[in-house]
Amino acid sequence: MKKLPLHKYSSTLRYAFENYTAGECIYPFYASFKVTHICSLRCSFCNVWQEKVQDLPTEEVYKVIDNIANSSIVVLSLEGGDPLMRKDLGDILQYAHQKPFYLFFTTNGHLLDKRPMKEYGKHIDYLHISIDEGHGNLSFFDRLEEFQSYGPEICIQIVVTKDTLATLEEKVKRVHEVHARTVVMPACHLDGTDDFYPDPQKFRAELLRLKKKYPNTITTPKGFLDNINKPHGCSTSSIIIDSDGGLFYPCRTVGQRLYNFSQGSFMDFVRSPEAVQARHEMKQCTRRCGWYQYFATDVFASPLSLFSSLSPYFFK
Repeated sequence: MKKLPLHKYSSTLRYAFENYTAGECIYPFYASFKVTHICSLRCSFCNVWQEKVQDLPTEEVYKVIDNIANSSIVVLSLEGGDPLMRKDLGDILQYAHQKPFYLFFTTNGHLLDKRPMKEYGKHIDYLHISIDEGHGNLSFFDRLEEFQSYGPEICIQIVVTKDTLATLEEKVKRVHEVHARTVVMPACHLDGTDDFYPDPQKFRAELLRLKKKYPNTITTPKGFLDNINKPHGCSTSSIIIDSDGGLFYPCRTVGQRLYNFSQGSFMDFVRSPEAVQARHEMKQCTRRCGWYQYFATDVFASPLSLFSSLSPYFFK
C-alpha cells in the first residue's frame, strides 16, 4: 500500500471526526468513477450498459479527478462499464496515480489480453477483476497467477446471485490457494434488471463461515453483512460518479442528479442545503437494496470492521 501525503491522513481523520460528531456521513471517503458506460458484456443483474450516458473527454476526466483529489475521498475506484474500453485509459491512470488517494481499478477482464496491463499496473494500487457466472468468465480462476504478474495487488470481485451462493466456496478456495483476496457482494436488484438478490441472512451466514475457513482472503467486512440485514444500513460514506461527471445523491439507487464533478467544489456541495436534505431522505429509505458501496459503511466507523476488511492485505 503506497504512502499518501501526511496532510491527507490528517484531513481524513478530521473529516471522520466531523462525521462522527454530526451523526451522519457528510464527507465520503470512497468513490467509484464510471469513466465509461460502454461494456462488452450485458450482465442481467447490471443496468449500467443500458443507460445512455455520454463519456467525458480526457481533459474533463482530469477535472473530475482533480475535484476528487481536493475532497475527503481517500480511495478512488475507476470502473465502468469496462474502463478498458477507453483508448485514453493509460493517460487517465497515469494522471490519477499522482493524486493523494489510493487507486483501485475494476474490470470484467475480457479485454485484459488486448491491453498493456503490466504498463497500466504501474499506476494502479489494487486491480479488481470481476469473475463469476454473471460475467461469463469462470475460466479466469485458472489464470489468477498470471493476473498477479501485472504488478498491483489483485482482488477478485465476486457477485453472488440467489442461484450461485452454493458455488461460492469453490471460488473463494481458489483465491485462497494463490494468496490473493476477494470482495464478495450480492447482486443487488437494480431498476430495469431481474431480481437476483440472494437471501441476506443466508448470504451473511455463508460469508462468515467462509471468512473463518479461509482466513485473510475475503475483504467483505462483517459490518456490511450486518447492515444488509438491518431495516436501514446504508449511508453516504461512499459515492458513485457517472461517466459524464454527474452524481446521483444521496445514492445511485434513489438519488437525483444534484451535482456534477466537472463543475465546482464537491466539498462545497456536501455542505449545501440540498445535500443535507438528500441525506435526511436517505435515512427514511426502506428499499434495502444491498448495494455494496452504500451498505459497507461500517468500515469507516468501526475499527473492528475496518480491520476485518483490510487484514487480508497485511496477513497473507
